[in-house]
Amino acid sequence: MSTAPADLLSALNGADMLIIDNLHAWQFSLDDQHLNIECMDGRNLRKWQFSLAQVAAATYQEASDSWNIHSNDASHSLQCLGAVSGNNDDEDEVEDAANDAQ
Repeated sequence: MSTAPADLLSALNGADMLIIDNLHAWQFSLDDQHLNIECMDGRNLRKWQFSLAQVAAATYQEASDSWNIHSNDASHSLQCLGAVSGNNDDEDEVEDAANDAQ
């Protein structure tokens, strides 16, 4: 498990994808007033909106590496994930092969 950020706002600034209530959501935005999250649950579009006060009040759950955030009507589990990207540049492989042949 990685070191937890000091608060959810910090975690969101470094996140590329979220898991909210066990649903993967890569469509989210954080502005001066709200955290907005959207994802597809089968054929249904699910949306959540949290105020900055609700984001600030979220509590970290070390056991699940997630944040517990409360909306006006429910409590939600929110996990912040960073993306892993690969290099699809074949030129690097060609240069490596040429260097190995020498």
